[in-house]
Amino acid sequence: MDLAFTPQELAFRDEIRGWVKDNLPADIAHKVHNALRLSRDDMQRWAKILGKKGWLGYGWPKEFGGPGWTAVQKHLFEEECALAGAPRIVPFGPVMVAPVIMAFGNKEQQERFLPGIASGEVWWSQGYSEPGSGSDLASVKTRAERQGDHYLVNGQKTWTTLGQYGEWIFCLVRTSTEGKPQTGISFLLVDMKSPGVTVRPIKLLDGECEVNEVFFDNVKVPVENLIGEENKGWTYAKHLLSHERTNIADVNRAKRELERLKRIAKAEGVWDDLRFRDQIALLEVDIVALEMLVLRVLSAEKSGKQSLDIAGLLKIKGSEIQQRYAELMMLAAGPFSLPFIEEAMEAGWQGDFPGGVVANAPLASTYFNMRKTTIYGGSNEVQRNIVAQTVLG
Repeated sequence: MDLAFTPQELAFRDEIRGWVKDNLPADIAHKVHNALRLSRDDMQRWAKILGKKGWLGYGWPKEFGGPGWTAVQKHLFEEECALAGAPRIVPFGPVMVAPVIMAFGNKEQQERFLPGIASGEVWWSQGYSEPGSGSDLASVKTRAERQGDHYLVNGQKTWTTLGQYGEWIFCLVRTSTEGKPQTGISFLLVDMKSPGVTVRPIKLLDGECEVNEVFFDNVKVPVENLIGEENKGWTYAKHLLSHERTNIADVNRAKRELERLKRIAKAEGVWDDLRFRDQIALLEVDIVALEMLVLRVLSAEKSGKQSLDIAGLLKIKGSEIQQRYAELMMLAAGPFSLPFIEEAMEAGWQGDFPGGVVANAPLASTYFNMRKTTIYGGSNEVQRNIVAQTVLG
């Protein structure tokens, strides 16, 4: 495997780096580099900047208005954005539902939904997990009953990330109870402004309402919002999950946070502790290995091979790395990292931070937030079972 980039790829990287430097708002980059709270406006402002350039759908083929980049170009784009301090692209529209609409939606659906996703104007949410259907996604119970020209949807979704901002939500719904559980699931697009949709935020350990419960009470959804065929949604869900696992790995954010960890270690005087440096080195080796796995998945996608098994490995390792760098930052700052002050997540906070550097104030919030990474998107225990069955046999 040749790991050297071609002159053309290096020129592309320079182009991306220059453009991001010129167009990424400084206030947003400051928040990202210091793990401060990003508002809906922050995230959507950056999405619209990318959308205007035609890069929000950076993984899209040219036929759907994307740049048609290679796997390596997409990787370089993600890396340069992350290292510059750009917010992570909210993936539910451009990275998750858009490829499903492209692959399985009809022409009218593509013309209706893709432009709003590409521009960053429409905020999408994901309606997969339910109170009794997380890693066992095939057991979803939210029902969609066909009544003439519409479906009547009843049920509940949970852990809906940033659902409080959602304008549309793509849902797995049960349209049949016959046969295997997987064979009765359909893929439905729901306008979250519809009567009967209720969103209730869930407060997490870090004080953020990052996830939500979404309730559907006799919600009328037009039949034309069904993607593909009825009862074939499981096929479409698996197609989407292969994209989600790659996104969850978040290797480029890990590379940025590694540099932040090094800055904290130097500022706190533990950089010269060889045992602590060993821990940073081990983390860096894991991040490089994760990057190689990401490139392997992207290569498989490019050649049309099924990459879901490898993507499961990405999810496992990527989530563990996220938890590890949060832990090492806490260890580097020592007792000054311990106070949990929710207000410290706000940019410009000037409150009292006992005994330590104000820059360390958000560390506890980040640590608490990262406890979720080995659970969401299919818990790591379940992912290991999948890898054992599909990779090891």
